[in-house]
Amino acid sequence: MADLIKVVNFIHELYGTKDLVPLSVPRFIGNEKKYLEECIDTTFVSSVGKFVDRFEGEIAKYTGAKKAVVCVSGTNALHMSLLLCGVQCDDEVLTQALTFIATCNALSYIGAHPVFIDVDKSTMGLSPDAMKEWLVKNAEIKNNKCYNKNTGRRIKACIPMHTFGHPVRIEELAQLCDEYHLELVEDAAESIGSKYRNRHTGTFGKVSAISFNGNKTITTGGGGMMLFQDEELGKLAKHITTQAKVPHRWEFVHDQIGYNYRMPNINAALGCAQLEYLDEFIARKREVAKEYAVFFQKINDIDFFEEPENCFSNYWLNAVILKDKSAQLEFLKYTNDNGIMTRPVWELMNRLPMYKNCENDGLKNTIWFADRVVNIPSSVR
Repeated sequence: MADLIKVVNFIHELYGTKDLVPLSVPRFIGNEKKYLEECIDTTFVSSVGKFVDRFEGEIAKYTGAKKAVVCVSGTNALHMSLLLCGVQCDDEVLTQALTFIATCNALSYIGAHPVFIDVDKSTMGLSPDAMKEWLVKNAEIKNNKCYNKNTGRRIKACIPMHTFGHPVRIEELAQLCDEYHLELVEDAAESIGSKYRNRHTGTFGKVSAISFNGNKTITTGGGGMMLFQDEELGKLAKHITTQAKVPHRWEFVHDQIGYNYRMPNINAALGCAQLEYLDEFIARKREVAKEYAVFFQKINDIDFFEEPENCFSNYWLNAVILKDKSAQLEFLKYTNDNGIMTRPVWELMNRLPMYKNCENDGLKNTIWFADRVVNIPSSVR
């Protein structure tokens, strides 16, 4: 109990308040109001406007992607990414059970099936070692396509998620995907600004998805983005996500099934203003993480999770690891009872009713994390 009192007092001091310390809230310190007022004054508040184009261009430049396309949400971005990579109904997709529900919802919209592979202890993200072990045992290549020997289904793609902004061992996963003829779709929802070997997350696969939800490092209120290394595929994505309307001054002609996944200009305006401070926000979040790391070195049986080797993490959500499930529950109860908002990891996907019968590899590390990890306040100071 003495250590928990120290934790609560430290976090209150860290954020300079005796009131409730939230988990992750946005900061608006720049041109947000100015750009929003411009949208209102010009009446361009819907899906057409200069801020949409500007936001896409600036994110592409920031991340090093060939093209970026905005969506209404990160979930939409994932859904479209999978479709563009050719994932079809009854295909299987290798992913992790330690993730937010959006990862699995996106593939479920298509009628695809997740196969849950374990995570690494060093990253909390999809493990290339576990994935290779599963593929060697369960996959076979026929006509340059990968199939699950147990189900007979085609395994079409792999979705690693950069958990809490910490990059996975993405180069090794990319190599495995090449070897087994799988499409790599990065769930980079939480990792804007994070890098693996100095290369931005979301730029290793054919398509990736970023989220700009209200609790992310930068926000558009609600929104997402797809990143492409193939500019023509990005142009196709822009077409499909804007109802597949053929450009014309007055006619309404659509040449294929499209989706209304258009981000409004007013949301993109907010994103443009936020992006101007992204590097500063990440620097501040990394400073908070550094202070946490130093503090928890002096606390018994609580370890602070630090960025993996060869990585630059945005520390979107800071995480501590408790010694067991009982300690995790005690930590969660005491902190939330005393003005510190903390949360466990999401309920594991394989424990949800929709996915309880999906194939998995035992998920040893995944379960270990679920019984121990707690997210602690991570807002920009």
